[in-house]
Amino acid sequence: MTALPLEAPQDAGVDALADLVADGDAVVLSGAGLSTDSGIPDYRGATGSLRRHTPMTYQTFTRDPRGRHRYWARSFVGWRQIRGARPNAGHHAVGELQAAGLLGGVITQNVDGLHQAGGARDVVELHGGLDRTVCLQCGDVAGRAELDQRLREANPHFGPRTDEINPDGDAELPDEVLDGFVMVDCLACGKGPLKPDVVFFGETVPRDRVEQCFDLVERAGSLLVLGSSLTVMSGYRFVLRAAKLGIPVAIVNVGPTRGDAKADVRVDAPLGVVLPALAARCAG
Repeated sequence: MTALPLEAPQDAGVDALADLVADGDAVVLSGAGLSTDSGIPDYRGATGSLRRHTPMTYQTFTRDPRGRHRYWARSFVGWRQIRGARPNAGHHAVGELQAAGLLGGVITQNVDGLHQAGGARDVVELHGGLDRTVCLQCGDVAGRAELDQRLREANPHFGPRTDEINPDGDAELPDEVLDGFVMVDCLACGKGPLKPDVVFFGETVPRDRVEQCFDLVERAGSLLVLGSSLTVMSGYRFVLRAAKLGIPVAIVNVGPTRGDAKADVRVDAPLGVVLPALAARCAG
């Protein structure tokens, strides 16, 4: 493995990445670290350890009506920051690399839609997207904007302020304000509880989506991991598959990752610095 820490000359990391990307058919696998410059926090710090926030689990959301109600109250407030987030230099760089014909695909573990806003096309959202909702009763999929408007009408005076937004789009709010929130049901069937169209912790990623990602990786010239600690198997399995097939793996992340031992190139540096330089070198 070519390890290129933050202290190493920046150009060396970009050179090593450019050697892989220039051959074409690179597949991107991105994580929360790519969106932190857009104001969206990640679940884990630079050490890879979980932050204080405990994310919502699928079991709690589907089995505990009160837990579900509390999630939507927090998400109603947190959605404003997610909706207002803008793609950063790293997202734009990925879009430029794809426009130059150097990427064979983009897989993201993020649910914020910023890859698409930054110019990437045909992005596979491994864990879904916060901009959609799905009814647990009838399966209807609707846009989050529609739900947000309905919630504003049902909660004209519910607007607690907070600066602490979690990666899954919900805000940290004191318990005493949550009971005043009014949730709405599915507009299509009028019965079912709504769920954001994302994969919660403890939930299984749809099999066809996983197979689509494996197919992209298996046809890749290289796998470029951007801003993911690879702590959970959901993303790490694609690194394992690439390594097994002899497909070069490059990891750009601040701090250690679970996949470091499998990487051919490892760059420990900010994505907002490395990726624009890579795009300028390869797609400029």
